[in-house]
Amino acid sequence: MREIWHQFRRDRRGNYALVTAFAMVPLMGGLALAVDFTEMNREKQTVLNALDAANFATARRVTEGATDDQLRAYALDFFNANLNDVDPANTTLNLTLPSNAAGGGTMKLCGTLTYNPYFLPTAKILLGGTGATNIGFTACSEVRLKNTLEVALVLDNSGSMVTPGTGSGQKRIDLLKTAAKQLVDTLAQQAAMIKQVDKPVQFGLVPFAASVNVGPGNGNASWMDTEGLSPVSNENFDWSTLNAANKYAQQTNVIWYKRGTGWGDEEGQMLTRFSLYRDMKVVTSHERVKNSKHVVCAEYNWNNTCKRSYDAYDYVDSYGPFASWQGCVEARPYPYNVNDAPPSGGSANTGIGVGDPATMFVPMFAPDEPGNHWKITQDPNEAAPKTYGAINSWWNDDPSSSSGQARLRNMTKYFQPRPIDAPVLPAGNGPNYSCTTNPITPLTDVSVADGLATIKAAIDLMQPDGGTNVPEGMGWGWRVVSSGEPFTQGRPETEKGNDKVVIVLTDGANTYYTPSSLSYSDPADSKSTYASYGYLKPGYAGTSVGRLFMGTSSAIGQFDYSNGNYTSALNEQMTTLCNNAKAANIMVMTVALDLSTTKTTDKNAIDALKSCSSVSRFRKDPADPSKPAKLFWNATGASLSNDFKEIGNELSNLRVVG
Repeated sequence: MREIWHQFRRDRRGNYALVTAFAMVPLMGGLALAVDFTEMNREKQTVLNALDAANFATARRVTEGATDDQLRAYALDFFNANLNDVDPANTTLNLTLPSNAAGGGTMKLCGTLTYNPYFLPTAKILLGGTGATNIGFTACSEVRLKNTLEVALVLDNSGSMVTPGTGSGQKRIDLLKTAAKQLVDTLAQQAAMIKQVDKPVQFGLVPFAASVNVGPGNGNASWMDTEGLSPVSNENFDWSTLNAANKYAQQTNVIWYKRGTGWGDEEGQMLTRFSLYRDMKVVTSHERVKNSKHVVCAEYNWNNTCKRSYDAYDYVDSYGPFASWQGCVEARPYPYNVNDAPPSGGSANTGIGVGDPATMFVPMFAPDEPGNHWKITQDPNEAAPKTYGAINSWWNDDPSSSSGQARLRNMTKYFQPRPIDAPVLPAGNGPNYSCTTNPITPLTDVSVADGLATIKAAIDLMQPDGGTNVPEGMGWGWRVVSSGEPFTQGRPETEKGNDKVVIVLTDGANTYYTPSSLSYSDPADSKSTYASYGYLKPGYAGTSVGRLFMGTSSAIGQFDYSNGNYTSALNEQMTTLCNNAKAANIMVMTVALDLSTTKTTDKNAIDALKSCSSVSRFRKDPADPSKPAKLFWNATGASLSNDFKEIGNELSNLRVVG
């Protein structure tokens, strides 16, 4: 029996087919699995590639402001178009949009693939199996939206910026220039590495003092009041005083025109602040006519004989322009001084009443204040000119005006040429009084060399002079990053993934001055020096309330003409403006430079700046970790550079791309 068993074990005849049959089962199974595994991975990779492509393409549509429904439809179409030979019917797609409506955040695309194997169904039948034979898997793709940045640097250029910064030994303005350029350089280096986003970081510059300069090249811009439609335009001018028989002013539908035969080719032209700059002439050449000597009797005896005489001559005068608009504008009346309402004031050509003329921007024109009289005369015995002692007397008053206010508002004087021997004006006096800063630099792409050089050059050109009007600077910072006029370089407010930032730095409290506080008289009873809110008296548009006081609370005395009350009014305007800007998704960062917490005026300025600032998206308040940190820095001259580095880190976090 044992021998039979051993023979059977040694016998291989007829076993090859049986062994082969048994061996084919795992071999064919392995081959089937290999085919299905390879195909399944191929389709899986195709789906992953389609997910990534759709995610990046849809992210671009997010930044363009597409609606949620448009984004979902776009993502699905793009996904399906990139599936190649994978049947879209075997896939599903789910889009999760960023939760941050202001832009940024993470966008997530998840796709599900149902794979139908080639051999698994047959294998299940052979093995007697039941149930589903397809295979499903899910994959996701995430992309962090690449935030773009638009930053307006609103920097104090007032006279106090020449003071040495605490703990530094350098002028505050020089410290500021270094810190600001360092900030721009930091963000520019990051922006230069972002190739797939157009203009990833833009900077604009708003130097401010008592006013803001929008640039003299914008004199004919659509948002400037070129026709004198705004109630601000004629606030200090009485055109009716221009009333000679052959050369007078006439008002038609709000606008004043040149009428009469004495105007020559200028007849019918509009009378505006811009036209005044063109109309004021100065004698550039006073040439004596040959052989024109004649004797003039200066005083007669009782019998009509000449008691005192002098030699006189005839002269031929040549004229040149006296001044040109340097680019500064007045503050719009409330509420337009504290918002970003688009300028829309109608036109004499399209019809008055289209829009609100008060939204237009009015060029600054500081009226000639009552002051010195001058007169060309050959009489050496004539009395000396009378002095009124106003701060900005730069033209000869018309003697027919009696009161100081009448002398201020009289328009006839501007059409009498300034004599060649008129007194030299003090520096800064004239129609551009209180216009002391360089023009705004609009948003500029710093990811390119030319743009970076432009911003840094503008920073270097800053020079301190004049008072301090933080809300006026802040308002123009908002307008610089805005997408609408006056400056239109900003991305649309609906565009996601874009942050609009205004950085405000000042070294002092808001100021508006009474003449007496500067040791000058006030012969016109204007109650203030001229700056972006004009004069505080007689008031705005026929009212008795100065524009500075419009929109303020009962805590502000509307007839309290004192520096302290002016500062309080400006602080309230600033609070309203900051709240409006933040409500419009403007991120506000503020810096107080060398302000003391122990001085009341400085402390109030610090509180106003801190209240104005936004909150950080990344940092917590060290004093209360449950709250976000305020984007406010109380800097000294010694700390300013490091404080600006912190600002750079904050802005860099907005640019993080995952």
